[in-house]
Amino acid sequence: MDDQKVILSIEKSLWKKGYKLVAGIDEAGRGPLAGPVVAAAVVFPQNVNPFLFKDSKKLKERERRELFYRIFESAISVGVGFADSTEIDEINIYRATILAAKRAVEELSVEPDFFITDYLKIPEFAGRILAIPKGDERSFSCACASVVAKVTRDYIMEELARIFPGYSFERHKGYPTKAHVKAIKELGITPIHRRSFGKVSREREGRGRNSFPLSVEERLLYYKEKLQELLRRG
Repeated sequence: MDDQKVILSIEKSLWKKGYKLVAGIDEAGRGPLAGPVVAAAVVFPQNVNPFLFKDSKKLKERERRELFYRIFESAISVGVGFADSTEIDEINIYRATILAAKRAVEELSVEPDFFITDYLKIPEFAGRILAIPKGDERSFSCACASVVAKVTRDYIMEELARIFPGYSFERHKGYPTKAHVKAIKELGITPIHRRSFGKVSREREGRGRNSFPLSVEERLLYYKEKLQELLRRG
């Protein structure tokens, strides 16, 4: 990912075929024990000059945050979608990830002609989707979607740490670290924990049952509000 021609090669090949609006899609948060899964869709103009040349996971937090705002400034449109922990428990994490991705596309101000994903196969987009392994390392649009999804989710988890103190969500972002698992055993599970996940399913209910909205609609609205709050900080 250290060459402009390479990182944009997939997009350019699609543009040459007549697909004017190509959206890169990626997600963050499949593996955590708590919190939503977040997906982003990003559409760039054909004259974009790439500014991301390494795996976003290898970037420092400060670098990702700076790129987050630059992506919103440079893109034709950026959409962010969420699937709540209750939806994950109901339909499983893979289907919830697809749901979040479709919601991200719905948030775009344009309708993409084609999609590039980090190997996420979305049946509704069949015939106009390229699901490639390590898409966030091979496609500029996909890499930028990865940054947007991760920065958004990290911020949400930092804010949820204020609602549910003692779990250190601001540090591990809900992933199954030793500290997180220990906190679950000591404090019990919160309303944002994924009860269908093995390390959570056998644990007792904890505090904070009335500290967060119960309905999916209210939770999705909360996530959207946090995204707007994050954007205002830029």
